[in-house]
Parts: sequence; structure tokens; C-alpha cells
Amino acid sequence: MAYADLREFLQALRDNGQLLTIDEPVDAEPDLGAAACAAPKLGDAAPALMFTNVNGFDKAQIALNVHGSWANHALALGLPKDTPVREQVEEFAKRWRNFPVPVRHAENPPFLENTLTGEEVNLFDVLPLFRINEGDGGFYVDKAAVISRDPEDPEDFHKQNVGIYRMQVKGRNRLGLQPVPQHDVAIHLRKAEERGEDLPIAIALGNDPVITLVAGTPMAYNESEYELAGALREEPVTLAKGPLTGFDVPFGTEVLLEGVVLGRERELEGPFGEFTGHYSGGRRMPVIRIDRISYRTDPVFEHLYLGMPWTEIDYLLGPNTCVPLLEQLRKEFPEVQAVNAMYTHGLLAIISTKKRYGGFAKAVAMRAMTTPHGLGYCKVVIMVDEDVDPFNLPQVMWALSTKLNPAHDVVTIPGLSVLALDPGSDPAGMTPKLILDATTPVAPDVRGHYSQPVQAPADADAWVSKLTAMINGRES
Repeated sequence: MAYADLREFLQALRDNGQLLTIDEPVDAEPDLGAAACAAPKLGDAAPALMFTNVNGFDKAQIALNVHGSWANHALALGLPKDTPVREQVEEFAKRWRNFPVPVRHAENPPFLENTLTGEEVNLFDVLPLFRINEGDGGFYVDKAAVISRDPEDPEDFHKQNVGIYRMQVKGRNRLGLQPVPQHDVAIHLRKAEERGEDLPIAIALGNDPVITLVAGTPMAYNESEYELAGALREEPVTLAKGPLTGFDVPFGTEVLLEGVVLGRERELEGPFGEFTGHYSGGRRMPVIRIDRISYRTDPVFEHLYLGMPWTEIDYLLGPNTCVPLLEQLRKEFPEVQAVNAMYTHGLLAIISTKKRYGGFAKAVAMRAMTTPHGLGYCKVVIMVDEDVDPFNLPQVMWALSTKLNPAHDVVTIPGLSVLALDPGSDPAGMTPKLILDATTPVAPDVRGHYSQPVQAPADADAWVSKLTAMINGRES
């Protein structure tokens, strides 16, 4: 099923036992961050959390860990909550092939119920702001869909970008923005500044779960995240026009901020506890001026916890990192079978492939490093055979331990780009990259003794089913 908005998804989570409402009084700091850090540790069926009684925030509704388990991720895609991870990735890829699905527009979105403009604009009056990690340099908005357009072609719907970027609250109407150079919003800002202009921007907080998924999905510059959301939802996305910018924004969003990124203005931003599990430090970053706030009555504020994996962001950015890499690689190498890039947003990727000839797997790995996402990520690529499941880490470890020859199968490529947030980059934004080829050599590469692999007995699969049935019968 497709969800109209965040509220409808939260109700679906509640109906499936995947939403835990906490009505007892709690402190914003450290309780909210601590709870959001703790929730994913409850396992693959960890619930979302809804806090309704936070000291200092009258009537605030704060949702955390909304995407923070494989059960919740499955429900976001309209799948049964017990759908295995590999099947979720495969379904994601299957629906991707229906992309693009045209959007639809509607008038009178619910976020127009309340409006603040001019001197009335005050982020602190609308948003219950708090730090999620004690070392953060301030309050952050970190799970919003940020919408911008190409200043050179603002009427082109497909060059409109929808992305997730961290934003530090700098004042009542100011946010710091960190646009990673590889991301489309950075391209838009560069073009605006070259024209001597500010960059109009819209920021949608609290959206249906698939909008959030696609906002974190690496896509081509002229591909629409909204049209991908329609493919994943199996139903067109409904959009509205931002009253100030005129941008296409999610119809059901809880809070809409509109304004501009101030051209050629920079302020210190950070530190922030990032998805790498490390604080990012402080850097001079662009500044957003908010000129209008539109919001639903009693809005639900959704926040994202980031820190040492696994946290909600690892679930949020898991399949939607694997599938773009898979689809992009298959266009040139149809032999590629599967991609597991769920580790730190694809800084490490595991790829299974068939081979045409010796050295083929290394060529696939190098191409992965030069895809739109791989340019800024894919620092380590592990290649395995087509009969090795890259989502099954014991199988991957077996391939590494038996197929990899350190003298022949370890390739280091110096001086490549990576996102500056990678704590291992030196200087920030530059790194060597590593290929580990754990595939079976094929001609003309004839190294090793791999001609007699052990095959499972013919009835092994049948016995898996039989033993499972016997165990279930004993437990019932």
C-alpha cells in the first residue's frame, strides 16, 4: 500500500505493533537521543518511537526511529513486516524498473493551515529542537526533504532535486547547510553563485516514508526522485506547490520551510555526529534564510538518529544505496547479480558477478567506483562469484579466505575522490580506494585449484524445510 503522509504511516506502524508511544515525561536531552540510539539495538523488528510528553515542548509530537528496522522498512514499501532483507532489496529493484511514474498535483495541502512570514518566522516556535548527540555543535534538522532547482533551467521538473542534507539551526530564521560536492544541491548552488544569485530552496519536514527513502537515493542529475517514489509506492506521488517558491513539494508534509541559500555567504557549521560513527568537525558552510513557514496544526516532528552503526540511517540508506549501484552497473555489465552496499552508505560495497574472462571482476569494481554514487563513496569494493550471496557475510568471508590471493587480487588506486565526511580521507575529500577480488579465476587466469568445489547433498534443501517444520511443530 501507499501512504498519503507520515501520519498514515505511523498509524500503519501502530497497527502492526511497530510503534511504541511514550507518554511519560522525558527530557529532550539526553533522553530523546538516547532512546533513538537504543531502539535499533532491539533487532530487526525494532519499533518506531513517538514521544508525546517532552519537558519544555508543549504538546509536541516527536517521532524517532521511523525507518529504523527491517520490519519498518518493509512496511514503508507496503510489504509484510517479516520480509527478509534480500527480498526487500530485490523488490526495490523490481519496482525501480517501472520508473518513471508521473506525479499528480493537488491544491489546498494541509500544511497551509498555519503560516508565518517576515518577522513572525521563528524556527523555535514551530520545531521542538534538541541535540541528538552531546557533541553536536547545536540543534540540527536532519531528516527533511530539501528541494532545489537548477538555476539555469528552473522549469525543468526533472532537474529539480530532492535530497536529505543536515542543517544546523543558526538563529530564528537561519540554517547552516552542508552540500556535499557530489550532490545535486551543491551543483545548483554553484550555478546560482556563478550567476550572482541566491538559490531558492524549500525544506519539507515530516513526509510519507517513501519520499524520505528516495530523498536519500543516489540518482542521475536529470532523474526525478518524485517519479521514483511513484514507482516504489506503485502509485503516483501527490505534490503541491510551495506558496513562496512555487517548487513541487510533498502534499502531506508536516512543516514546509521556504527561503534561499544566501549566495557566497558562509558561516561555521558543525560539529555533528555523522553516519560514519564519528563527529565531522566544524567547517565554513552555506547559510539558508527562511522567509516563510507553513505547517499543519499540531505537526509531527520527525528526527533521525545518526551515530555508530547500526542506527536508523543505516536502514534508511540501505536498499536505496544497493539498487542504484546495481542498476547502473547492469547497464554495462549484465553479468552483475547483486550489490550489497548497506555499509556506511556504500563506503564499502560487496558485488557478486559472473565473469567473461580473467580480470573481469576487477573491471566491474572499478566501474562501481566511478558511478554517480561511487565517486563519493565505494572506498572498498569486495568482488565475489555469482553463487556467493553478498548479503550473507559468512559466505563473503569464505570467499575472501579461500579465493583472494594477496599478490594478485588486492588493488589499491591512489588519489580518488570521496566525501569529505569520511574520517579516513586525507586530505578531506581524497582517498586511495581498495578492490578485493574474491572471485574464482577464469581463463586466461588459471591460478589456484578450484576445479572440485564441494556440492551440497541433493536433498539438503528439502531437509532444511523438513527440519524447520519439525522445530516449529515442537514449539507450537
